[in-house]
Amino acid sequence: MLIGEVARRSGVSARMLRHYESLGLVRPSGRTGSGYREYSGEDVRRIFHIESLRAVGLSLREIGRALDDPGFTPVDLVDDLIRRTRERIAAETELLIRLDRVHATDPAGWEDVLQVLAVLRALGSPSAGARQRAALAPVDEVPVEALVEAALDESDPVVAGALRWALARSDGSAALLAEGLGSAVPEVRERAVRSLAELPGDEAVALLRDALAHPDAVVRGRAALALGALGEAAATPVLVDMIVAGRNDTDAADVLSVLAGDDAAADRIASLLAGRIGEEGTGPPARGRLTQALAGIPGPKASRALADLVGDADRAVAVTATYLLRLRGDG
Repeated sequence: MLIGEVARRSGVSARMLRHYESLGLVRPSGRTGSGYREYSGEDVRRIFHIESLRAVGLSLREIGRALDDPGFTPVDLVDDLIRRTRERIAAETELLIRLDRVHATDPAGWEDVLQVLAVLRALGSPSAGARQRAALAPVDEVPVEALVEAALDESDPVVAGALRWALARSDGSAALLAEGLGSAVPEVRERAVRSLAELPGDEAVALLRDALAHPDAVVRGRAALALGALGEAAATPVLVDMIVAGRNDTDAADVLSVLAGDDAAADRIASLLAGRIGEEGTGPPARGRLTQALAGIPGPKASRALADLVGDADRAVAVTATYLLRLRGDG
C-alpha cells in the first residue's frame, strides 16, 4: 500500500507519515520497484496505534517507548497523564471562571478589562493589605462571584470584614453565599453565615431563617444572633440552645432580652428558659447560665422562675437567683 492510500485510509497526512518515519516510529516494510514506500497491513495497524496513543495525550517519544520497549509498563505513564490532564483542566477552568467574571462586568474597553483583572489578581494575593484594598474597590470593578469566593476563603479577620462590607454593597451575593452553607469545610460555612448576617434585604433574612435548621450548630447560632437582633422570634429556641451549650451564651442572652420586648414575648422566653433549667440532663453549668439569662427578661414570669430557684439544691443557682431577684426589686 503506497503512502497516499495509507494517508487516505488512516486520516494521517503523508507529511505526518514521513515525520513518523524520520523519528523511527513507523518503518514501511518495503519499497516498490520505483522506490516508493510500501506499507504492509501491520504498518497500518501501528499507525492507528500511534494515533490512539496521541489521542490520550502521549508525546511521540512516549509512544515510541510504549510500542517498542517489551518491558514497558504503562501504569506510571497513565498516572502521569491523569495528573497532567487534571492540572490542565484546573487551569482551563480557572481561566474560564476569570473570563466569565470579566464578562459579567460588561467592560467598555481594554482599560476596564485590565482593571478587573488587576482586582481579581489582588483578591488572590498573599498580601492581606492587597486583598483588603481589592475588597474596597468600586463595586462595578469587582465581580460579585469573586467577592463571594474571596469572603469564603478569607481567614484574616480584617480582610474578611472588608469583604463582608463589599458584599453588603453588591447585588446577587445572597444565593452564592447560601451555597457556602453546604460546604464540607466548617470554616467556610461559618464565613458564609457571617456574610449573610450582614447583608441587607429580605432574601438574606429568608436564608438565615432556613439556616436555623442547619445541622451545623455554629451556623444555627450565627443565624439566630442575626435574626434575633432583627426581632425574629423564630430564633428564640436556638438562642436558648446556645446558652445551654455555652456557645456565645452571653451574646445569646443579650439577644433574648431584645426579643422580650413585650409582655407576651417575655413570658414565652421566661417559660422556655425555666423549662430548660428543670429539664432532666441539664447540667449545673448550663443551669447557671440559664438562670443568669433570666436576669435580662422582664415581667412576672421571669420573676416567678427566679423565685422558684431560690431554694434550688444547686447552691450556685440558688445564690444567683437570690441576687437577681434583689436586683429586680423582687427579693
